[in-house]
Amino acid sequence: MQFVHETNRLEGYTYCIRTFGCQMNKHDSERVAGMLDMLGAYTVETPEEADIVVYMTCCVREAADVRLYGQVASLKNVPAPKGRRIVAIGGCIGQRDGEMLTEKLENADIVFGTHNISHLPDLILSSLEHGTRAVEVLEKSDDFPTDLPSQREFPWHAWVPIAIGCDNFCSYCIVPYVRGREKSRPFEEIISELGRLATEGVHEVTLLGQNVNSYGRDLYGEPRFAQILEAAGNSGIERIRFATSHPKDLSIATIDAMATIGNVMPQLHLPVQSGSDRILQAMNRKYTAKQYLELIDSVRDRVGDIALSTDIIVGFPGETEEDFLATLRLCEEVAYSQAFTFIYSKREGTPAAKIIDDTPHEVIQERFDRLVSVIQASAYEQNQAEKNTVQRILVEGVSKRDSAILSGRTPKNQMVHAPLSAHHTIADLVGTFVDVRIDVAKTWYLSGTIVGS
Repeated sequence: MQFVHETNRLEGYTYCIRTFGCQMNKHDSERVAGMLDMLGAYTVETPEEADIVVYMTCCVREAADVRLYGQVASLKNVPAPKGRRIVAIGGCIGQRDGEMLTEKLENADIVFGTHNISHLPDLILSSLEHGTRAVEVLEKSDDFPTDLPSQREFPWHAWVPIAIGCDNFCSYCIVPYVRGREKSRPFEEIISELGRLATEGVHEVTLLGQNVNSYGRDLYGEPRFAQILEAAGNSGIERIRFATSHPKDLSIATIDAMATIGNVMPQLHLPVQSGSDRILQAMNRKYTAKQYLELIDSVRDRVGDIALSTDIIVGFPGETEEDFLATLRLCEEVAYSQAFTFIYSKREGTPAAKIIDDTPHEVIQERFDRLVSVIQASAYEQNQAEKNTVQRILVEGVSKRDSAILSGRTPKNQMVHAPLSAHHTIADLVGTFVDVRIDVAKTWYLSGTIVGS
C-alpha cells in the first residue's frame, strides 16, 4: 500500500481526528494523520476548529454508535473555518454501515472502511473540489496500512500491527465481519520495522492483532508468535507489549518467551469473557473455565510476578445467576490487576443477536456492579505489592489534575504519579525512564517520589 501525492494539496487546511475503540483504530488514526500532514494540513484540538474532521470508529458496542451519531450531528450547525467542513467517517462503523451513514447523517461527506484508509486523501480532495459526497467501502484488501506515513501520538511509543482481521467468530462479536479474516504480516517486514523504530529512538512498542497468538498460521501453517517475541527481544527496543491474546491459542512457547526475554513486559491481557462453561460454549470461545485457569497457572509458574488483565461480558443472552457466580469465582481465583467489564451489547449480524433473552436490565446491572466490586478489590490488593519498591517508569506526561505531577507506567503497565522536583521539568523527562520509589498504592494507580538523578 503506497501513498503518493503532491505534498501541498491541503496546505492551509486544518484537521481533527476522533478515535473510538481499540488499539488498531489508534494505529489507523496515526496513519490518517500522517497522510494529512504530508498533504500540508495541520492538526487542531477540536472538531469545531477543523476544516476536516475524521472519525475512526468502533462498532463492538452500541455506545460507540450513539457517541458517533451525537458528535457528528452536533457539528451540523457549527460554522466551518473556510465555509465548508468535510466530515469523514471511517473504521468499523464505516465498514459496517457504508452509505446508510450518509442517509442518516446529512453532514457526513465521506464514508470509508477498514480496508481503504489509503484512499481517504483522494476522497477528501474530490469532495473539496466538487462539493460531492463519497462512500467507498471495500470488502477486503491484500495490503497492510504499514507503508503509509504515520504521525505517532508519542515519539517514544509505536503501534506495530503483526496481523489484521480475525477467524474466531465469537458469537457476540462483529469484528470478523468488519475487519475481515485473519491475515498475518510477513515476519521479515515486522522485524525490519522494529529495527527502524529502534533507530528512531522508540522506547516501547505494542504488537497488535485481533489475536496475536495465532500470528503466522495463514502464512506458515503454524503460529509463530513466540518467534516474533524472540526477534523483538533483539530489536534494541526497551519495552515490548502486545494485544490482544486469545486463550485458545496461547502456547507454552509464547509463555516461555515472555518468561525469558527481558524486554517483553510482565503484563498479559487475556480475555476470559465468562467463567461459565455453558456461556463460553454459547459464545464460541473454544475453551473451558478450567482450561483458562490452567493457562493462568502456567503463566504465573513461568513468568512469576506478572500483571493479568481481562475482558468480561455481563448479561450475555441466557446468562443465569449460576453462570454469573461462576464468573465471580473465576475472577476471585485469578485476582486480576485490571479488567474491562461490559454489559452485553447486541450487534446485528452476529449469531448471539438472534438469542431471545428476557433477563431484566436491573438484574444485569446489579450483577455488573458486583463484578466491578470484585475486580476493584483484586486490583487494589495486587498494587499493594509495589509499596516501598523502586519502579522504573516510562514518563508519558503530566497528571490531568496537576501539571506539577508526572505520569508514567511501570513494566506491568501500572500508572504512576510523582511530583516533579525543582531541578526536573516535564520537557526534560517526558519519553524517558525515571526511577520512582512507591509510597502509596491505590486501586488504579501508584504514587511516589523520583529517586536518583
